[in-house]
Amino acid sequence: MSDIIKLLPDHVANQIAAGEVVQRPASVVKELLENSIDAGASQIKLLVKDAGRTLVQVIDNGKGMSTTDARLSFERHATSKINSADDLFALNTKGFRGEALASIAAVAHVELKTKTEGEEVGTQIEIEGSVIKSQEVCATLQGTSIAVKNLFFNIPARRNFLKSDSVELRHIIDEFQRVALAHESIAFMLYHNDSELFNLPIANKRQRIVGVFGPKTNEKLVPVTEETEIVDIDGFIVKPEFSKKTKGEQFFFVNDRFIKHPYLNHSVSAAFDGLLPDRARASYFIYLKVDPKSIDINIHPTKTEVKFEDEHAIYTLLRAAVKHSLGQFNIAPVLDFNRESNMDTPYSYKNKEAQVPKVDVDRSFNPFEQEQKVKTSSYSGTPHYEKKNAAGWENLYDGLDKRNSSNSFSHLQIENEPETESLFVEHESKGFKDLKETDSDSANTYQLHNKYIVSAIKSGMMLIDQQRAHQRVLYEEFLRNITVKESVSQQLLFPLRLNYSPAELAIFKDLKESLENTGFALSMPEDGVLEVSGIPASIQESEVSIVLEQLLSDVEQEVPDTGFSQTDVLAKSMAKSMAVKTGEKLDELSREHLVNKLFACTEPTMSPFLKKTFITLTVDELDRKFNA
Repeated sequence: MSDIIKLLPDHVANQIAAGEVVQRPASVVKELLENSIDAGASQIKLLVKDAGRTLVQVIDNGKGMSTTDARLSFERHATSKINSADDLFALNTKGFRGEALASIAAVAHVELKTKTEGEEVGTQIEIEGSVIKSQEVCATLQGTSIAVKNLFFNIPARRNFLKSDSVELRHIIDEFQRVALAHESIAFMLYHNDSELFNLPIANKRQRIVGVFGPKTNEKLVPVTEETEIVDIDGFIVKPEFSKKTKGEQFFFVNDRFIKHPYLNHSVSAAFDGLLPDRARASYFIYLKVDPKSIDINIHPTKTEVKFEDEHAIYTLLRAAVKHSLGQFNIAPVLDFNRESNMDTPYSYKNKEAQVPKVDVDRSFNPFEQEQKVKTSSYSGTPHYEKKNAAGWENLYDGLDKRNSSNSFSHLQIENEPETESLFVEHESKGFKDLKETDSDSANTYQLHNKYIVSAIKSGMMLIDQQRAHQRVLYEEFLRNITVKESVSQQLLFPLRLNYSPAELAIFKDLKESLENTGFALSMPEDGVLEVSGIPASIQESEVSIVLEQLLSDVEQEVPDTGFSQTDVLAKSMAKSMAVKTGEKLDELSREHLVNKLFACTEPTMSPFLKKTFITLTVDELDRKFNA
């Protein structure tokens, strides 16, 4: 039998490794930024074109590389960070496995320019698909510049799996923010298609957070600090009233490395218990310092997951620190049964001598001035007094025995509250009339548990999920409005001013045209502010921020069962936010209108998220259940 096991060629092995390390342009950004930080750079510039498809370039002023190091940096498992297996458990650097540059070079065109301090000239290397095309000296500044062009040029299938430019840019911004938040002592700049998105100078942690998420963030932050033998905790939490329903502002850093840790996230959420609005999530920027020997960061290719030696102790300490901070800054209510707060001495009266109270007496006061003394009879020594206007009090009771209809409670009128308008306007549609009984004068639909609409049909009965049905109706309506560009908009007397981070505003800028086609009127008068002067006719002013927050979340997470276009994502998100919810009571007219509109849709059987909108039960099926 012939041998069947063979060694893979280097270029194939590099492409396989690239599948783990380089998943999208954002992966390249993360690896290159971390290499610049390890090189001791104090200023890092990131240039991106076409959301990373065409170019990802990182320029730093670090210590640079020699000619030999520049060549070896593209070999697999070539690293300066570790010499033995024991070094894996005492890491203080970002990269250490030596796979990043080799994996990137296997699936892209890479151009490297680098020069060390004291050298007159640097080194320039060009690589295409793991093949070195040229290596020569060049004139360049101290530090390193790596340009990654035409990502996945030799793997078309991987390139086709990339999302739209807006989605890929969002991932790049996320990686940039994570690295920038962890290293406030380094200046960062981000440019996309020659336009500046971020310019972050050297600052402290609070200034860096404000620089990333906008000036309005400063008033939302509450500091958290705790030092123990196990872990040092530093950072900020966001006040509960500013919490969001998205996961956007949840950051954990361990030894200046961004991580995802559901267990620690639960610790912070537990500290906020009872303080957050319904379905809102706690926002935080928590920096943890632990002994490198007590964690293992080599358990995931992207190094965003770590294993702590004593997770339970860190969980307890973190929850206690957050609770202490909430109480210290009067965010959480404090109950102290040992003293009464109203017994505390006001600050303005401290260190003052007590004054003896003085009593003023009106010696001319005579309570009997209004009474006249009456002569007493000869046989009685008890005095009698007669009051003036003695009958005055009796006048208060005049008329009680009269039946005055004007003052009777039998004619008491109570002002009624105005009736709320129907959810749907009255509109006739023929989409469902053929299925309904035509010889019944009673109601055609009924609501079950404020969730399902029951309707009789010729063959039996139909159960309609009101939320999914309304999602389908709104989804097709928004798609039609965006495509035809004809929508009804109601202008606001006082425009709404909503605060968002630069990254979130970039998403709205990209969606601006589609949002305007649905009825929104948007503008961005200043940094960090989105002004809404018009909204769709089917939405209330109080729901605008909820709809836009849901839209941000769906765009960032690409919506479950994501669509094929930006329009589809927008229509799905708005339909999900604005549809009637389970538990809402609908009157008969609203139910009839919803049923008619549903069966006028092009695809009434499924919601936009591919869930059934209704089921039918025939009379035969009901008979079998009774006769079983």
